[in-house]
Amino acid sequence: MQKLFRESGDFAARHELDRLSPTSAITVSLATRRQLVDLVAIARREIPGVNASEAGLAQFLCDDPESIFAFERAGNLLGGIAFLYLNCRGHDALLLDDIDLKNPGREFLARPDEEVSAIYVWALAGYGRAVVGLGNVAEYLRKPRFFGADSAEYAGIEFPSKEFCGCTALDPHCRATRTHARS
Repeated sequence: MQKLFRESGDFAARHELDRLSPTSAITVSLATRRQLVDLVAIARREIPGVNASEAGLAQFLCDDPESIFAFERAGNLLGGIAFLYLNCRGHDALLLDDIDLKNPGREFLARPDEEVSAIYVWALAGYGRAVVGLGNVAEYLRKPRFFGADSAEYAGIEFPSKEFCGCTALDPHCRATRTHARS
């Protein structure tokens, strides 16, 4: 499935996310340790086959505090999005289909003080209007650390669209979702 979106040398995938506008309707913030229990519960409920654990996400968050975002509306957690920020080695491994996206080796991930070569949507799950918060995430990803990321890798899904919402558990009526990590 990964090869479907990597054959082209253009940056269309990244720019689809870049075109989203921020909103004040949804509060988007870097996830906190306290939110992980609920984010794991949402992911397990909404993404078939996900085996996320609070401990695993806590370690991931500790390694890179900018990797997981939480979506809230009126103080209620609606969902979240997690990214793999790949360094050059990780980007190459992704292009060569030589990376375990469910449990990527630390050597493939950019350190918090390192420029990012590629951004991979690792997981996205939420309810209702959570998808509106993607514009806020796109704004965050315009920071200098992410300028070098030449692609936002995901399963070739356009932002925003009904297909994207359905594939990521953001459509409250859809339970037939999939993850962006390989099965």
